[in-house]
Amino acid sequence: MAYSLRSCIPRLLVGALLAFPLAGKAQGTVVLTGKISSKTADTVAVSVRENPLDPKEQITYARVDNRGEFRLALNVNGPTRADLVYGDDVAGLFLEPGNTMEIRFKGKDMSSSVSYKGKGAAANTYLAELDERFIENDGFQVLPDNINLYEAPFLSFLDYRRKEEKKFLENYSQDNELSPAFKEYAKAEIDYSYANDRLTFQDLREQVVATESRLKMTPTYYEFLNDKALVNNPGALQNEQYQEFLLNYIHHLAISSNHQRSDPDFYQVCYDMAKKQLADPVRAIVMGRVLQESFRFGHVKQSAAMLENYRGVDTKNQFYPVLQHDFETHKAFAIGAPAPTFKLISSTGDSVTLRQFAGKLVYINFWRTTSGLCLRDLPYAADLAKKFDGKNIVFLNVALDENEPAWKQLVVGKKLPGVHVRAAGGMRSAIAKAYALQDVPAYFLLAEDGTFLNTKPKRLSSRAAVDEIKESFGKASTYSSTMPASSGK
Repeated sequence: MAYSLRSCIPRLLVGALLAFPLAGKAQGTVVLTGKISSKTADTVAVSVRENPLDPKEQITYARVDNRGEFRLALNVNGPTRADLVYGDDVAGLFLEPGNTMEIRFKGKDMSSSVSYKGKGAAANTYLAELDERFIENDGFQVLPDNINLYEAPFLSFLDYRRKEEKKFLENYSQDNELSPAFKEYAKAEIDYSYANDRLTFQDLREQVVATESRLKMTPTYYEFLNDKALVNNPGALQNEQYQEFLLNYIHHLAISSNHQRSDPDFYQVCYDMAKKQLADPVRAIVMGRVLQESFRFGHVKQSAAMLENYRGVDTKNQFYPVLQHDFETHKAFAIGAPAPTFKLISSTGDSVTLRQFAGKLVYINFWRTTSGLCLRDLPYAADLAKKFDGKNIVFLNVALDENEPAWKQLVVGKKLPGVHVRAAGGMRSAIAKAYALQDVPAYFLLAEDGTFLNTKPKRLSSRAAVDEIKESFGKASTYSSTMPASSGK
């Protein structure tokens, strides 16, 4: 599930995720000048993501002089969401051709002190005030507390938040001149934050609230999805929340049609549904998002076939090159591909290799003793190991710890179940690189033949992890049979 960004990250980061310009809008120049009090860095930058399927950003830098002043000019392809970056601080921007803004902020606290003057200032001041009023206020966020609500109070929370956000936009629009493009963007942000959080609530709650089973929703809960204008809304194309909603919507349609994520054809079903249900120009973007998921969690042969089909969808060749590169990068980790082998030393001093577990499911948990999230999962890992004691599965815990004594003391002292090994070098170790780890905890579920069965299984703390593991026994041939034939040795 591609959970709502509204639920999971501050909105000021959304600009780093998407700055796809509205189709058919003219290009133009944006000029930003500014003054930084108590400067802490010698450069300031604006980051724009030009392609919604490509994580790479176009970054324009400007030097900050001794007086803390800077001037920066960049071209934009129509109204564009971007980020202002200074050191480690980020502030969201909305830029339109012809904007000429003066920006001021404190060097040690840009995001909360930033102010704007000039053409385009009204939209960006709105974003800054919206962040302060709604985003930084946990009472208006799904996480961490509102996810614990049940259906009726959760809907009341969403309805209240949407009402307050609409009131804020309406009042601000009366006092400030906002462009039609920004009004459309701001309205879509409200509407699709609501739609995303409502659509993903059931799944997200199941992941986070480990003490309860999955909520059973009332028959009318998902009726809001019947609104055709909500699904096909060309005016919301630029909004990341809209694209995220459509991806979640396609997932929902597939699952409602009795296709599970563990099914070999799940992403093919999603791809076909996106092709049929969505309209241009957003259809190609969402189909591309489905393809990217398939590259990471699907099998190679099916992903390759869908990618070839996509050529006919992306007639302008706008996204295909990016997807082709993404496919080549991830195909080694697709379902059915052999997991990288390794040889590590266990907490008892024994040598452990992946090959010695041939014929068994292997649930790999990459962790480290200095991660609070990893430590929180330890009791759940112990419970899982007890539930499957005597079954044909191994729980392999790979610690990416520099401090061997601290790791060994924790594992041995607490008598942690499962097989425990340590990778010297931590995140720089060979195994971390082989499994392309970005952070911990990270989980992988391997089939009995040592191939990837799931590169993103349910968390150890999820109640759904038990059912997922039960359904995984004996699935090796299902997925490995979908791999391209080897060219031989």
